[in-house]
Amino acid sequence: MSSSSPSPLSARGSRLALLVVGLCWLAVLFDGLDMFIYGSVLPHLLETGTFGLTPDQAGDLGSYATFGMLIGALAAGTIADRIGRKKLMVSCVALFSLASGLCALADGVAVFGLGRTLAGVGLGGLLPTAISMVSDYAPRGRGAIVIGLLMTAHHAGGILSAYVAKWLVEPVGWRAAFWVCVLPLLFAPVLARFLPESLSFLVAKGRTEEARALAARYDVEVPAARSAKAGPGERWANLVTLFLGREWTQTLLYWLASFGGLLLVYGVATWLPTLMRAEGYELGSALSFVVVFNLGGIVGMLVAGRAADRFGAPRISAIWFALTAAGVYLLSVHMPMTVTMIVVFLTGVFLNSAQTMIYATVSIRSNPDNRATAVGWTSGMGRFGAVFGPWLGGQLLASNQGDWGFTAFALAGVSSMVFIGAAALRTPPTAAQDGPREQQLAAH
Repeated sequence: MSSSSPSPLSARGSRLALLVVGLCWLAVLFDGLDMFIYGSVLPHLLETGTFGLTPDQAGDLGSYATFGMLIGALAAGTIADRIGRKKLMVSCVALFSLASGLCALADGVAVFGLGRTLAGVGLGGLLPTAISMVSDYAPRGRGAIVIGLLMTAHHAGGILSAYVAKWLVEPVGWRAAFWVCVLPLLFAPVLARFLPESLSFLVAKGRTEEARALAARYDVEVPAARSAKAGPGERWANLVTLFLGREWTQTLLYWLASFGGLLLVYGVATWLPTLMRAEGYELGSALSFVVVFNLGGIVGMLVAGRAADRFGAPRISAIWFALTAAGVYLLSVHMPMTVTMIVVFLTGVFLNSAQTMIYATVSIRSNPDNRATAVGWTSGMGRFGAVFGPWLGGQLLASNQGDWGFTAFALAGVSSMVFIGAAALRTPPTAAQDGPREQQLAAH
């Protein structure tokens, strides 16, 4: 196919693109529900002394889920590049749904912690895979906005988790909230039936007939085959590529930025309702902060995506992290309720989309052959921060240093600003050689 030919996904705004983005959006909605539900029910668990839970133990439980996400994210990219995005997404949805059922049945901390860990594996595997899938079908030069649109589902799930907790925890009990998180299991067969596989993956695996049949069904073009990797170490070749030449410095900057960003995201996601309760707000008001925070996240994804497509995802991410750090720090200051709500909303706008723009940067700057590996490992390395964030919040609360939790999270935002800002100053060699020019401009 000549360089002047239309992109293999020139019809990415067609039925196929809408189908892929729509199904992935629903999968990520359920991902967000399962992720945020623990933080939403946590104030109730602590107040009622469920399982004899203490703040430091609660922090440990929050870290179990993010540790599982670390495993899922690290494995997802390599597995998806081998077996396909579709199979992995279906497996992840089934896993975190069933794991929530285990949490609902738990009779102690050990079983509950196992359920959260297994749920984390599914949650961690789904997100980078869904990002890679929609990137394959995103309109040329619109990769960041499509990823931003996808991530609105994660925060819609967070909003849903707050309402599930509000409606069910007090009248029925916390277990009912986790039974709701089992319902996405019914979506797994829908995903298996209707989600098409990545055309780039099919071509890369030599399954050209399947790729042609899929392309013909939706009237899109088949992407050109890329040179195959050979040798017994083929499955690690995509990972090694991230460290060839000057790529290693760029890769490390992404990983470090993701560490601080996910420490901030999951630290706040786990502890926001509890920290606001510690500031004297009622449980209903504390859960309202979760709703407002995630509404801000939805707005932020759309705004950041448009801005990133115009000015570059790494630059927008750096600015957003700076504004996030300021907002999180302000939450440690006692303010009138209206002002606090505004600060929580704006913090949600900047915090959530700042981390997503790291993923957008990596996805857009990667070629289709190793895109899932690049995003998956960036997410996976960041999961070390995601594990540390909930644990840190628990330790600070257990020592009656809750206000320092906001300060610690703000410092994490500053560190990510520095690392992704450094990445913004560099032009990766692959970006100059691979991919449509519009995507190169969007990434720089």
